Amino acid sequence: MRALIFDPFAGISGDMTLGALVDLGLDPDWLRSFAASIGVANVTVRTDRAMRQGIACGRVWFDLPHEHTHRHLRQVLAIIDGLNASPVAKARATDAFRRIARAEAKVHGTSPEKVHFHEVGALDAILDVTCVMAGVEQLGFESFFTRPVAVGHGWIEIEHGRFPVPAPATLDLLQGIPLTGFDLEGECTTPTGAAILAVLTQGQAAPASVTTTTSGFGAGLRDTADRPNCLRLIACRGTAPGDTLLMVQTDLDDLLPEYLPPAQEAAFAAGAVDVTVQNIAMKKGRPGIRIEALVPEAAIDAVVETLFQHTPTLGIRYWPVRRSTLERSEEVVEWRGQHIRRKRVRLPGGHERAKPEFEDVARAARALGLSPLDVRAALDREMPPDTGRGV
Repeated sequence: MRALIFDPFAGISGDMTLGALVDLGLDPDWLRSFAASIGVANVTVRTDRAMRQGIACGRVWFDLPHEHTHRHLRQVLAIIDGLNASPVAKARATDAFRRIARAEAKVHGTSPEKVHFHEVGALDAILDVTCVMAGVEQLGFESFFTRPVAVGHGWIEIEHGRFPVPAPATLDLLQGIPLTGFDLEGECTTPTGAAILAVLTQGQAAPASVTTTTSGFGAGLRDTADRPNCLRLIACRGTAPGDTLLMVQTDLDDLLPEYLPPAQEAAFAAGAVDVTVQNIAMKKGRPGIRIEALVPEAAIDAVVETLFQHTPTLGIRYWPVRRSTLERSEEVVEWRGQHIRRKRVRLPGGHERAKPEFEDVARAARALGLSPLDVRAALDREMPPDTGRGV
């Protein structure tokens, strides 16, 4: 399993997260293509390097047209629904904005549907959230953890007036997550950054022991004197000794088929590492379905709550399970002008095997006018999995 640890020692924002992902290896050309596909404006994505107190960081920012309109939650969710992204990435982005709406509504004494998204509904926030949620998938990360989040102190000026730091909505979004950095001057963590962190990590603390593979730094906009204003992301593999996984299971005979995929997507967004469905025979001979989810212990409450919300189930059972996993890595190969990701695993005896990601095979098939099956067969024939280490 590829895992990502958030280390927000100086806080977190959307642009800091994107900068760190680019520093980790996210392709800037992919980022530009994905941002352009959102289709809400003519967006220019710029990437470069910046120094923050001696630390070289990735930096990402968007050149956007000025907007005079505010958005409501339903309008933001409509943009997300139209994305050319995976169901999991869409579910995570939707979850982030729903959380922001609930937090803002709580602070201002209104309902989430009536919240005017000014700061967080601006195009840059929509781009930050959607690009991050799609970007972590593009890099192949499957689980997420966090270290304590620096929040800062002081005052900020926002549309609604002068607010203390951390902003009330930010503090609400970070419920259940350890906080630090109250001595740092200014706003260290933004609502957008807090929502991204909460959705991806579900507050799961970083394991005490991990095997790291690489790390990346993302620069904040300010170059502050009291701290290196950047976010560190640490990529690692495997699960730490002592980590507990739970098998979550519920049986249903009254869920309409079209509502099953959204329930699966929501369970993934809540922190499940795998969600499967199987047909079963229930009492009185009724056909039914069984939903099973493999869930880290720290995410169990969020996943159970999500399944209660998204299905008509009356009960959910779960128990601890153990699993063995193979060491994994990802490579990118170039084939007939197309970039295709391959997931490579190492077997206990040292032998390796690899297979291409279906989404990339399907994209290459569309571009070349072939069927996905023909592309896969040609890949296996022309670029056997045991040759080459990618580009």
